[in-house]
Amino acid sequence: MTGLEGSGPPLGRYFEEFQEGQSMQSPGRTLTEADIVLFAGLSGDYNPLHTDAEFARGSRFGGRIAHGLLGLAFASGLASRLNFIEGTALAFMGLEWRFRAPIVAGDTVHIVAKVARKRELRRLGGGVVSFDVRLVNQRGETVQRGRWDILVKGREGETSES
Repeated sequence: MTGLEGSGPPLGRYFEEFQEGQSMQSPGRTLTEADIVLFAGLSGDYNPLHTDAEFARGSRFGGRIAHGLLGLAFASGLASRLNFIEGTALAFMGLEWRFRAPIVAGDTVHIVAKVARKRELRRLGGGVVSFDVRLVNQRGETVQRGRWDILVKGREGETSES
């Protein structure tokens, strides 16, 4: 027994259930001081823009900012809260990502994910779904954005071509 038996069907959507142009929005998540400190420790990135209040005060940002990759990690976590690929994602194939504005402790962010393109790959068991993803703060500003390519499981026998 693997521990997965009886766990029910995946929560996520199958490849065939995604439609180009379809858009989803996650709930929000507030970034905390603890998130920044823990990410510095986890990643080993102790850049003073993130960890030294006096140094950061003299920077163009006027204070400490979150690591850019922490924003990307938040975006990934927020995507999982949408349950659109939970149990149906076979592989994260790649991404392009842009950091547009700083995120600071106290900011609340959410993602907006839009299906940009689908490409069926029967030999891999489904297809690649390309999502345009935006990480948006409480003021409606896009602070990070990019495209994620995810291999998503297809329903057995329902794909039409490879």
